[in-house]
Amino acid sequence: MNRAPGMVDVAREAGVSHVTVSRVLNDHPSVRPETRARVEAAIEKLGYRRNSVARALKSRRSSTIGVVLAGDELYELARILRGVQTAAQRAGYWANLASWQGGTTRDLAETLQRLTDQAVEGIAVIGDRPMVVDALAGIVTGVPMTVVMSGNVPNPDLGFVELDQEYGARLAVDHLLELGHRHIVHLTGALRTFDARARVKGWQAALAGVPDAHGEELEGDFTGNSGYRLAHYLTTRRDRELPTAIFAGNDQMAMGVLAAFAELGVKVPGDVSLVGFDDIAGAAYLVPALTTVRQDFVSLGARSVEQLLGMLRGEPASSERIAPELVVRRSTAPPRSRA
Repeated sequence: MNRAPGMVDVAREAGVSHVTVSRVLNDHPSVRPETRARVEAAIEKLGYRRNSVARALKSRRSSTIGVVLAGDELYELARILRGVQTAAQRAGYWANLASWQGGTTRDLAETLQRLTDQAVEGIAVIGDRPMVVDALAGIVTGVPMTVVMSGNVPNPDLGFVELDQEYGARLAVDHLLELGHRHIVHLTGALRTFDARARVKGWQAALAGVPDAHGEELEGDFTGNSGYRLAHYLTTRRDRELPTAIFAGNDQMAMGVLAAFAELGVKVPGDVSLVGFDDIAGAAYLVPALTTVRQDFVSLGARSVEQLLGMLRGEPASSERIAPELVVRRSTAPPRSRA
């Protein structure tokens, strides 16, 4: 047979009508046990598989959700997707992935349409920059949709769930202020992303609450290389003294800072305290162990699915922010006097 076997082929093999095959597939109670056994044997012999897409389009139930990856700087994506997949499977759903790396609103609408054509019951969009928000503002999909890890979308029909980046930055900077630091430099992530912008706001807000505190903002890009480069700049410039503390845009940048300082003889935390963001695997085993802000990316992915499922039950779209937590390790300490 040069094509996939269909219900008619199963019916012919079992010596029954295609209606009987349909009843067996749908577990209808009117089928006699011996007939059911013949049909099941024919299915096994022919390797018949149901057309799940056609069945979903007919029933409007596919037990599938769509996930659109909208950005190329989605750090810790593996943990987010693990949360999505775990929550979906727990509820009896599968996740169908698609990608949109920018472009026009029409391009995103076509990506979403391809998913709805496959009868997904809801869509989660994982985005990292304002372009995603702008593109989603006026889109209508016909299925519930939630936006993950992005700024709030001005579309009341869309759900919204993110980790509270601004609050996390305030935790980091407040910790440094409580230790006595007053000169705190922020090495930002890529400012085209929501995360970097929110962390700048948190750093600014924390400093604004302490009259004698001040800082400086230097733009990086979330890579270890940018942390390394900016740490060299801070250490070797002649017009300003080294800050007593650095708040790095993420843990990768903090690792670059540690590498540069090790080369230049700057002690952490003896000369400069350092805080990262994300609590990546291995942060506790750096030298010194890194103080950082821990984000629960698995819960983020799971909550996006749970929010979609709520919308499928008729609940209204909602906004949710998940609070991160500060993890204090050995890279921070009170500032030493610089006589």
